[in-house]
Parts: sequence; C-alpha cells; structure tokens
Amino acid sequence: MIEFVLDGRSKVNTYVQLVQQVKQALRVGLLVPGDRLPKVRDVAQSLAINPNTVLKAYRELELEGLAEGRPGVGTFVTGTLAGDSLANQADLRAELLDWLRRAQAAGLSDEDVSALVDTTIRAARQADALLEELA
Repeated sequence: MIEFVLDGRSKVNTYVQLVQQVKQALRVGLLVPGDRLPKVRDVAQSLAINPNTVLKAYRELELEGLAEGRPGVGTFVTGTLAGDSLANQADLRAELLDWLRRAQAAGLSDEDVSALVDTTIRAARQADALLEELA
C-alpha cells in the first residue's frame, strides 16, 4: 500500500501532491489495478490535513479513470500508467540507486539531484529536437 509524504516547501497543492504520488506509484508498478488506496481518514490523520483534501485527490483520480470509490469499502485502483518499459525498470532502478549513492557521496543534496536530472532531461530533449530538425 502507498504511504503518502508531503513536501511542506512545495508550492504544489496538497491534493495535487497526493495525486502525483499515486500516479508515480502506478507508473513504476507499486500500485496495480485492484489495490486499495489508504482510507481517507487514515491519510488525513497521518499527514495532519483536512479529510476533504484527500477526498479531492481521490475524486481527481476517479475523474482520470485511475481509481473508483466503493461506498463503505474504500477507494480502489482501476487503471494503470505502467507502460511496456515496466519490465526493464528493476535493472534501471538498481543502476539509479548506485548513481544516487555516488551523488550523495559527492555531496549532492536531494535538490541538487533533482535540478541535475531536470536540466539534463530538458537538454536531452532540446538536443533530440535539434537533431530531428537537421535530419
């Protein structure tokens, strides 16, 4: 079962952070159709947030076809975002863990790592676009 974590420094709305975490778990196969999401009350208590915030996140997931609320039973995952690459993720995750350990040993903070990844992805996309234009 997913365990939500909030980033208090983030400018992203709390309910959006919850939605994003569910989507990430779906992409990497940590959640699959049929899994039950944590009870609204439990999430609200553990994160010290209003239950309506959790309900809003769960409703958003329902609107996107990724979850379904069953009165008196809970909210269940009904869709997935995992693609064909899911089978390759275990090896890539192991390599990423090694890289993250090296980054930490080199003195990079989580924010440094995020910035490095984000800027590298953007640079790679720009380079790909340039190559397509030249082809």
